[in-house]
Amino acid sequence: MKHIFLGILVLISSSSALSAQRSEEEALRRAKENSRRQEARLDNDPFVGITTNGKTESGLFKIESTRVSTKSIQKAAKRFISTLSESQKKETLFAVDDDEWRKWMNQHFYDRAGMGFEDMNESQKEAAFGLLKASLSAKGFKLSRDIMRLNHTLGEMQGSMFMLGEWAYWITIMGEPSATEPWGWQIDGHHLIINFFVLGDQVVATPTFIGSEPVIAESGKYAGIEILQDEQNQALAFAQSLTSKQKSHAILSTQKPGNDNETEAFKDNVVLPYEGLPVSHLDAEQATALQSLVALFIDSIREPHAKIRMEEILKHWDDTYFAWKGSTDEDAVFYYRIHSPVVLIEFDHQNPIGLRRQFPNRAPIRQHVHAVVRTPNGNDYGKDLLRQHYEQYTH
Repeated sequence: MKHIFLGILVLISSSSALSAQRSEEEALRRAKENSRRQEARLDNDPFVGITTNGKTESGLFKIESTRVSTKSIQKAAKRFISTLSESQKKETLFAVDDDEWRKWMNQHFYDRAGMGFEDMNESQKEAAFGLLKASLSAKGFKLSRDIMRLNHTLGEMQGSMFMLGEWAYWITIMGEPSATEPWGWQIDGHHLIINFFVLGDQVVATPTFIGSEPVIAESGKYAGIEILQDEQNQALAFAQSLTSKQKSHAILSTQKPGNDNETEAFKDNVVLPYEGLPVSHLDAEQATALQSLVALFIDSIREPHAKIRMEEILKHWDDTYFAWKGSTDEDAVFYYRIHSPVVLIEFDHQNPIGLRRQFPNRAPIRQHVHAVVRTPNGNDYGKDLLRQHYEQYTH
């Protein structure tokens, strides 16, 4: 009888494993179909960039020397490429003007190109992380790694690492790393997308998408990791500092029933008018606080280029707007937007997806955050600099 019972258990276990395998195969098939449908939209949607009225402002971006060497980034990229086999290179290397730049998605089920970390050997992982370290600040690299680790935490909480986990991220290289010719790289995966364009000693690190669910690991392998708390708490403190009159302009809605980000995946050409409070109406202390909030997002790239980027943003400071949705209570969930001709930052507390069992009412939660940084008026992916480069030189 004991042997019969054990045999039944083996059959049940085998049947369950086969069923799970079939479910995963079907999920992968649907993911590929959905991914191709999303990408097909690009055929009739040539890149323009984020605008306020459908037309880009000209003259905002110039090809000019920053006097900040990008040699270490080039060297790191070449080292990563040198670790790839010929077949891996075919999956990972694209032309600098390829639409592969625009084929990124936050969702974990997106079918991505490139070299996946889960397929890398240790030498390749080290080289890939070397590229990130050369391009980002210490803070930016830590944030990237923590997002990857929190993706493992989500898998733990769901009881499955299917299409999740620390290594479910992909690297692509656009163009050939060069001191003079345009090129760049992209990391793409759940809650972490960085597009990093290089032309000479200039860099453009947008679109950048960062976030997590959860944003604080309360248990598991990476218990104690937390991200985007300063970006949340400093923004709330700033909103609370506004006068009643300022709030009447800044707060678009005191209610936040759902998700509010406007410029996530496949939203390169969104028309988004300025809304909210012109920052020229802030007092000096408030302006400093808001600039410090902007810097939290910008200082993820390597320090010398982050400084140059902040100078560019401050040059257009009087044309910048701050908008808010949600309450300003201490435990509020909210959305905010900082928008100017040269930068767009969105921060959004999102509805639970992976944590729906823990939060069954499905309203936005602090444990699920999406944030996006864009360069409006045509310079996401360095597209405007690339256009000017092609106008100057025959390729």
